[in-house]
Amino acid sequence: MKQFFITLAAVVTALLVVFVVLPIALVIGIASASKPKVAGNVVLSLDLRQAMTDQSSKQPLDFLTGGKLSTIDVVTTLHHAADDPKVKGVFIRLPEGGMSPSAAEEIRNAIVYVRRANKPVLAHSQGLYPDTMVVASYMLGASSGNLWMQPHASFQVTGISTSTMFLKRAFDKYGIKAEYEQRYEFKNAVNPYLYSDYTPAHREATLGWMNSIYGSMIKAAASDRRTDAGKLKSTLEAGPYGAEQALKLGLVDKLGQVQEAEDAALQRAGDGAKIMDIGDYERTLTPGMSGDVIAVIDGEGAIMTGRAGSRSTFGGSQGMISDEVANAFYKAAKDSSVKAIVFRVSSPGGSDTASEQIAQAMQAAKAAGKPVVVSMGEYAASGGYWVSSGASSIVANPSTLTGSIGVFGGKFAIGDALSRFGIDDRDISVGGTYAQAFSQNQAFTPAQRAAVSGWIDEIYNGFIQHVATGRKLPEATVRDIAKGRVWTGEQALGLHLVDRLGGFYDAIDVAKSLAKIDAKADVRLINYGERATLFGAAKQGVHMGMSGVKALSFLGWAMSDPKAEMMIQQASDERLRERGANVLAPEPYQPSMR
Repeated sequence: MKQFFITLAAVVTALLVVFVVLPIALVIGIASASKPKVAGNVVLSLDLRQAMTDQSSKQPLDFLTGGKLSTIDVVTTLHHAADDPKVKGVFIRLPEGGMSPSAAEEIRNAIVYVRRANKPVLAHSQGLYPDTMVVASYMLGASSGNLWMQPHASFQVTGISTSTMFLKRAFDKYGIKAEYEQRYEFKNAVNPYLYSDYTPAHREATLGWMNSIYGSMIKAAASDRRTDAGKLKSTLEAGPYGAEQALKLGLVDKLGQVQEAEDAALQRAGDGAKIMDIGDYERTLTPGMSGDVIAVIDGEGAIMTGRAGSRSTFGGSQGMISDEVANAFYKAAKDSSVKAIVFRVSSPGGSDTASEQIAQAMQAAKAAGKPVVVSMGEYAASGGYWVSSGASSIVANPSTLTGSIGVFGGKFAIGDALSRFGIDDRDISVGGTYAQAFSQNQAFTPAQRAAVSGWIDEIYNGFIQHVATGRKLPEATVRDIAKGRVWTGEQALGLHLVDRLGGFYDAIDVAKSLAKIDAKADVRLINYGERATLFGAAKQGVHMGMSGVKALSFLGWAMSDPKAEMMIQQASDERLRERGANVLAPEPYQPSMR
C-alpha cells in the first residue's frame, strides 16, 4: 500500500509539472518575448472610443489579447510619457458619443501635463453625435490644442440631456407594489418605482448636478480654446453644425481623415517618429525603485461584504469587496516603508456594513501614522462617500458625483402580479411577525413598515454622525446638506464635503505634503490591493501542485490510522452541515446607500 502511494505521488507530481508548471513557464516565456520595446522615437496613440473602467482591470493573459487600459492607467502612462525623451507626441481618437466627464477631466489634466513638457498633442474626431455627455468628449478634444474633424462629419454638441423611465403606472397595472423607505426626499434611486414623474426634489437635484457638470465642461473647453466661456456656450447651443461650419466658427482647428491626422502628428513629432499604441507603451514601463512609498488602494464599483479569495485567480472582483479593501489598509498600515496612502474611490454606494468595515480600516491606518488621501473618480456617492469621509483629505474632480448622504431600503411585493398569471406563492414561517417582513408576496404590515423605517432611520443617523465626525462639521450642517442629495465635486467643495478639486496626481501631491515628503521628490506608487498577476497565478499553480502532493502523503497516513480516518469523517460531516446552511439560509437583507 505504501509503495502504491509513493508511485501515485510520483505520477501526480509528473502530471503537475507537465500540465501546470511547464504551461505557466511557457506563458511567462511568451509574455517576456512578446513584451514591446520602444526602439526609437514614438508618438503614442490613445483610442478613447471604447468604454474604460476607472481603475486597472488588467488580467494576467492580457498580453495575448491586448487588454484595456483604465482611466488611471492612461493618466499614469501619459505622465511617464511626458518625462520620456523617446515620446515625441500623442495622437488621440475621440469617441463619437459621450464619455464620463470625470474621466475626461482626469485625462485632460494629463494631456495638459504632456503639453507643458513641450510635446505636441493632436486629437481627431469622426463626428460628435447626440449623447448624454458628448460635451465631455469635446472638452477632452479641446485640451489637445489641435483638434481635427473628419470632413462632412456632424458636430452636435449642444448641451446635456438625460431621461428616466418611470414604472409606477405599469406596476399599478400588473399588481406590483414597490415598498421602499427613503432618507430623504433627494434619495431618488427608487423614485422610478414609486412615481410616474420627477418629484420636485428629484428634478432639482438632477438639474443641479447637470448644470454643474455642463458649466465645468464649458469652462475647461473655453480655457483650452482660448475663448470666452459665455461665447463658446452660445455658439455650441446654436448648433448642431457640420464639420465645415464648426471649422469656420473656430470650434475645431482642421478637417482631415484619420490617416491624414496621424501623419500630421508624426510630422510634428519629427525625428523619424513612429506610432505606438499607448497600451504597448505602458507595458514597457517599469516601476521606479527609489523614493518614499505611497500605497495606492483601489476601490471601484458597488460596495459589498466578502473576501478576496471568493474570486477567481484570473479574474477581478466585480465591486468594492470590503474584506479585500480593508485588508489592503491593514497591510499598508503595518508596512514601515509606506509613508502615506491614496485611496482611489469610484463607487455609487452599496452595503452600509461593508462601507463601515472599510471606513474602520482606514481609521486604523491613520492611527498607525499613515495619512490617507481619497482621490474620487467618476463617483463617490452614498456608500462611496461613507468610505471617503474619514480620510485625512479628499480630492475630487469638478464633475465627480459625490455626497448622496442617505439610505433606502425595502422590497417589491409581487404576490398579486403572480396570481394574475395563475402562480400562487405562499409563505410559511415561525417566530415573530417580522420574520415575513421581506416576503415578496405581500406589502409590509403597519408594524413591519414601522420596524423597517426605524432601521433605516438608525442607519441614516449613523451616516450623518460618521460624516460629521470625519469632516469635522456640525451635525446640523451635515443634516442640511444630506437628505440623499447628489453633489458634483465642484459643489461639494463649497459645502466642505471635499477639500480640493483635482485628479489622481493632485491627490498624490496632497499625500506627499501630509507625509512631509518634499514636493519635488520622486515617490514609488505601490498598489496594495489583491490584484491578480501572471506571476501570482504561477505561484498559485505551484502552491496548488504542492498541496496535491501533500494531500496524497496525508492520505497514505490517514488510510492506515483509525484516529485520522475519524477526523476526516468529522470534517466531512461538518462541511456538509455548512453547505446545507448556506443553501437553506437566505442572504441577509441589506439596505442600500446607492
